[in-house]
Amino acid sequence: MVSFFNKPARRTSLYTRAPLRRVEKPSLTFDPLIVIISACFVLTGLLFTYSASAFETSSFVKRQFVFDIVGITSAWVLAYQFSNLLKIRLFKPDMLLYITWGLLLYALFFTRSQAHTHRWIDIGGLFKLQPSEFAKVTFVIYIAACLEETAGKLGKDWRYLKKPLGMAAITLGLIAAGKDLGTPILMGFVLLCMLFVSGARKMYLATLAAAAGAAGMILMLATPYRRARVWSFLHLTEDSGAGVSYQVQQSFLAVGSGGWLGKGFGNSELKLQYLPAAHTDFIFSVMCEEAGLLVLLVVVGFSLLLWRGVLLAKRAKTTFNGMVIFGLMLTLCAQAFFNMGMAIGLLPTKGIALPFFSYGGSSVVMTLAMIGIILNLAAVDHSTAPLRRETSFYTPRIKR
Repeated sequence: MVSFFNKPARRTSLYTRAPLRRVEKPSLTFDPLIVIISACFVLTGLLFTYSASAFETSSFVKRQFVFDIVGITSAWVLAYQFSNLLKIRLFKPDMLLYITWGLLLYALFFTRSQAHTHRWIDIGGLFKLQPSEFAKVTFVIYIAACLEETAGKLGKDWRYLKKPLGMAAITLGLIAAGKDLGTPILMGFVLLCMLFVSGARKMYLATLAAAAGAAGMILMLATPYRRARVWSFLHLTEDSGAGVSYQVQQSFLAVGSGGWLGKGFGNSELKLQYLPAAHTDFIFSVMCEEAGLLVLLVVVGFSLLLWRGVLLAKRAKTTFNGMVIFGLMLTLCAQAFFNMGMAIGLLPTKGIALPFFSYGGSSVVMTLAMIGIILNLAAVDHSTAPLRRETSFYTPRIKR
C-alpha cells in the first residue's frame, strides 16, 4: 500500500477544496468471489430467517426481504454508481464520526429503554435504526484516514496514537453507555488489528490491549447480569432450567441434535419456543440443527471473505483504501466468528448478530453497505483507467 503522502502534492489551502471536475468513469470489474459469497449468504439468510420464525409469524421474513432489497440497493449504489466516489468525498471522515456521535447520544438520552438497553431509534414506527451498526462503518473510515496521515510514523512516536485513540474512546464509550458491550469489544479488536498492520510498535499494542482488557473486565464485573453471564459461561453445567445459561444450553441441544446431516430444512424443534432469539442472535444454532455439518460451508465462506479482503487490502494503491477494505472486512468476519463461537459455547453469550443471516434491518443494510464499499474501492484500485487525484475516497489535508 502506498500512502498519498509519498507522492508529490500541489500546495492548497487547508480550507480550500479542489473543484469537482467531470472525469471519465473507469470500467470497473468487481471481485467475483466476494459477490458470489455475499449473494449466497443473503439468499441462505432469508431462507433460515423464514425457517426460524415461521412458527411465530411470517412478518419477519417479509421485513427481512425488504431489508435485503434496501441493503442490495445500497451496495449497488456504493459499488457502481459512485465509481469515482466524487460525492462521498464531500463527507469528511471526521464529519461522519460526529454524525455517529449525535445518533448515539440521541439514542442514549431521547429514546425509551428496549430490553433494558438504549440501542435503537424508532423512525416513525416503520423501522428502528441502530446507531452502533452505522458506527462500525464510520469508525473504520475515520481510523483509516488517521492511519494514512501517520503512515510510517506509528512505530517511532506514540504521540501519533493520541488522536485516533481519543476519538475511539469517545465512540466506544458512547456505545457502551447504551448497555452494549459486545460491539465496543468487536470494534476495539478491529482497531488493534488496524494499528498492527499499519506498523504500530508491539509494545504500544500490548499496552492498549491490556488497558482495554482491564476496562472490559471492570465493566463486566461491575454489572450483576454481566457477572452472571461470565459465571454461567465458566459453569455451564451448574445452571439448569431457565437461568442465565438457559440460552446456551438450548443452543447446545440444537447444535448437537442436528447430527451429521441435520433434521432437514424447517424441521428444527428447539426453535419452537425453546431457543430464545432463534431468528436473531441464535440463528446459527437453528442452521446447525437443520443442516448439520453443512453449516461448515458458512464458516468456510466467511474465512474466504476474510482472506480475500486481506489480499485486496495488500494490493490497494493507497493506504486509506487498503485500511478501509481491511477494517470493514475484518469487522464483518470477526463479528460472524464471534456469533458462531457464542452459539457453540466458546464465547460468553452476547447480543451480537450473524452478518447476512440474523434478522434485523440496520444489521443487514449496513452489512451489505460494507460489501459495496469494499467492492468499490477494490475495483477502482484495479481499474485500468487512469484516476485523477480528485477521485480519491479521501483527500488528505495539506497545509501551506
